[in-house]
Amino acid sequence: MDAKNLTQALEALIIQKVPVFIWGAPGIGKSSIVKQIAKRKKIDFIDLRLALMDPTDLKGIPFYDKESKTALWAPPAFLPQDGEGILFLDELNSAAPSVQSSAYQLILDRAIGEYVLPKGWAIVSAGNREGDRGVTYKMPAPLANRFVHFELDISVEAFKNWAYANNIDNSIIAYISYKKEHLFTFDATSQTKSFATPRSWEYVHNILQSSLDTTVLLETLSGTVGKEVAVGFLSFKKVMQKLPDIEAILEATCKEYPQEIDTLYALSTGLVSAYLHNPTQERLENLLVYTLELQSEFAVMVVQDLQKNGVKMEHLQSFSKWVEKFSYLLA
Repeated sequence: MDAKNLTQALEALIIQKVPVFIWGAPGIGKSSIVKQIAKRKKIDFIDLRLALMDPTDLKGIPFYDKESKTALWAPPAFLPQDGEGILFLDELNSAAPSVQSSAYQLILDRAIGEYVLPKGWAIVSAGNREGDRGVTYKMPAPLANRFVHFELDISVEAFKNWAYANNIDNSIIAYISYKKEHLFTFDATSQTKSFATPRSWEYVHNILQSSLDTTVLLETLSGTVGKEVAVGFLSFKKVMQKLPDIEAILEATCKEYPQEIDTLYALSTGLVSAYLHNPTQERLENLLVYTLELQSEFAVMVVQDLQKNGVKMEHLQSFSKWVEKFSYLLA
């Protein structure tokens, strides 16, 4: 399931307080999707990394109650006490079986020891698949049966939408559009420590925003996404230096039309990103007029990326001309 459909399903199940388990390869955004749902709904979000816990961390510590003359459990302070939100149990199947047993009670009964999960809280869990080269334990059937299970797929389009919304460096969006297979290069049979994932591309963005000296940039990026991908990405960044003036295009003072495929990928994503940073009707009109003379594949890419980011253009005269010219590609 792609990120968009998974988000839609999660939102419905969270409202109904149905426990969900998200499976997927490392670094593809499982936790980010859940966190964004909580942020959008303006509810609390607690992220518990169960692989780092002992059973008593979750269940609490027993103590003797003098009044009742019984042993009670003191619940941990990090569990929610009121309100509403999402309790995210990350790396559940990487936790030791004893910790999974404690989590099982919380998921099954919405209670553990003396603690009861407030009614406004939903439980969502996530973990890597057994073949993903991580430390995992086979999930017991009774525990697995308490979840609705989803497997998150890798999607270039979902990554691009997220990247545009989060102001990720244009060169990254352009490169992934051009070299789609480099979004995710994880190979469970390889012993390579560095590989490309959506998460590691976010790290690349942060590195590019830093003051890192260019003399060590290749080695740093190689340690983030792998040597082959880093070399390809930096070579592509040099292509972006050949681009026409994007702001001039949006102001209708430039009519240059590159022909090289890699340059066109860079130009298309650059135009979308620049418009989204400063959207006006005039700039949108100018952009649509410019795409009328752009190679058809990239004209469609620009418009589709704009529409996926919520840009309305159906009322513009230039869009009518655009549809008339490129409608055969949209059928």
